[in-house]
Amino acid sequence: MNRNDKVELGTSLKDKFSRAQVAIFADYKGLSANQASEFRKQLRAAKVEVKVLKNNVARKVGDEFGGEFKQVTDGLVGPTIVAFGYGDPAACAKIVKGFAKDNEALIIKDSVMGKKKLQPKEVEALADLPSREVMLAILLGTMKAPIRDFAGVLAAVPRSFVQVLAAIEKKKAS
Repeated sequence: MNRNDKVELGTSLKDKFSRAQVAIFADYKGLSANQASEFRKQLRAAKVEVKVLKNNVARKVGDEFGGEFKQVTDGLVGPTIVAFGYGDPAACAKIVKGFAKDNEALIIKDSVMGKKKLQPKEVEALADLPSREVMLAILLGTMKAPIRDFAGVLAAVPRSFVQVLAAIEKKKAS
């Protein structure tokens, strides 16, 4: 790979890291070609982009971003694959964690969410989160509960009044 190709790759990586919600790094040494192909297929189905990194080019990109991002790229050694999740970060993490669980050769490394460094345990915790849609439904239910409860309280007043009138009528009837 000549210098121009590396510059072009660096520009492409910088763009991908800027747009991605999460970038999960993994060591894929020991994966067979079929396993690597299956991994890529699963990620593509979830609209997650996969790229095999040249560590030196990634370090140059890390130098430009700085901070915790630089710490992650400086620690890259060995064959590294990165999954760029542009949508739901939990969905990307779920696929990577699931594949790593089934294939011990894939080892999750330090990763990045935004500009924040994620330890492998944090990536696994991210994978355990419910999907974005489920979290929005939980939030909506939580926001709706006070309104529903207030409506129940308002409805209880006339209901109680009617029950009192019915009891009075029943008492007078007997």
